[in-house]
Amino acid sequence: MDQYVNQMGSSAMTYGHPLKFGTFLTPVNSAPQQVVALAKHSEDLGYDLVTFQDHPYQSAFLDTWTLMTWVAANTQRIHIAPNVINLPLRLPSVLARSAASLDLLSGGRFDMAIGSGVFWDAIAAMGGRRLEPGASVDALSEAIDILRQVWNPADRSHLRIDGKYYQVNGMKRGPQPAHAIPIWIGAIKPRMLRLVGRKGDGWLPSLGYVKPNEFGAANQIIDEAARQAGRDPREITRMVNIGGQFSPMRGGFLNGPSAQWVDDLLPLVVNDGVSTFILMADDPRAMETFATEVAPALRTAASQALTSA
Repeated sequence: MDQYVNQMGSSAMTYGHPLKFGTFLTPVNSAPQQVVALAKHSEDLGYDLVTFQDHPYQSAFLDTWTLMTWVAANTQRIHIAPNVINLPLRLPSVLARSAASLDLLSGGRFDMAIGSGVFWDAIAAMGGRRLEPGASVDALSEAIDILRQVWNPADRSHLRIDGKYYQVNGMKRGPQPAHAIPIWIGAIKPRMLRLVGRKGDGWLPSLGYVKPNEFGAANQIIDEAARQAGRDPREITRMVNIGGQFSPMRGGFLNGPSAQWVDDLLPLVVNDGVSTFILMADDPRAMETFATEVAPALRTAASQALTSA
């Protein structure tokens, strides 16, 4: 990854995006108001965004789109996103309209995180089309094009796309979202990482699937693909879903006191340009500890490290 000059004028491994923090909640339907309360708690604690799993084949989960709409109606400031949307079970043209509508209703607070699909047996059981890994990446690429075209009603022509996986035959464009909805891509393997570089506004992996020492190599793939597509790699936000355990004693990675969490996460900011951390937790106490102890300390440590770099 190239070295970029940050806003303070020093050279560091950063893409120039401000630090943001979010939560990643499980949309269980056994206690539907519980996840809504956690989303509102996320806003009260000052988180920038709240995100939700999207697994339509899980009978124990609420429908994510319905939940996001309800949460948007019960919050004022916080951004809302799926993490990540299940594309194989959602038609891109309809998805585009749904996203734009929620963005308008929420006053520009909807963000789009999307993936190519996993758990193909469950997807097929619901009537979705089963795709091989390479084909699913190509289908996602087509879907991203459709999303962006639908969100551009300034183009008065009817939208026509004759893709291998998705076809749009004269659709009217619009509505235009309240803000430029970013498209964050959940990616792990090189082909998906190259798609992030070509067409994504953000890269959103989860720790556990991507190890901390693998971010540098992944960033190189994204950056090179961005340059080949004529893009500036700094346009692409680097994000990560994180999970761990708060405890008095230091243990493994993200297993210990708040100070250790800061120590563990700081290299991802300084060395790898990660600027958004999304906490995977349904525990209000963990959410509070991260928001009140980890997030402010990480902001301070990152600012100091990048200033002195």
